[in-house]
Amino acid sequence: MRKLVDAVQAALAAEHATVYGYGVVGGRIESSRQEEARSAYDAHRARRDGLRREVRDLGGEPEPAAAAYALPFAVPDSAAAVRLAAELEDRLAGVYADLVRVSDGARRREAAGVLREAAVRSVRWRGSSVAFPGLSERSASDGPAPSGSPTPGETSGSL
Repeated sequence: MRKLVDAVQAALAAEHATVYGYGVVGGRIESSRQEEARSAYDAHRARRDGLRREVRDLGGEPEPAAAAYALPFAVPDSAAAVRLAAELEDRLAGVYADLVRVSDGARRREAAGVLREAAVRSVRWRGSSVAFPGLSERSASDGPAPSGSPTPGETSGSL
């Protein structure tokens, strides 16, 4: 049960970071892709809110969002915003792959569906795909981080 709570908390932390990241994307993306960015932002906010409820239902205390998140690279223009959106979705896919691994039943189907949505969004943003979305990021670690809280000494999260 603890692994499941940790994986749901990791998904919540990833959604917090993704919502923050899409705030940056929305501020830099060209007008022709604004609606796509807004749709993704809204979907991630709704999923984040659902994960908060799920953590509570599992007996945990939902991790709060960090005050700010470090972006993986500078986002000065629309092209960089598109790269950031694809990166956000790729990272999210990795977290949901972990949730699929520790879940079963309806929760597993839901996590697999979210993983698929993240992979599709990534392809739409990037214009190309990767063989196994979310898995390359996980090759260097043994599993999900236990929480979205900054580690001691950190003042902000990381995307």
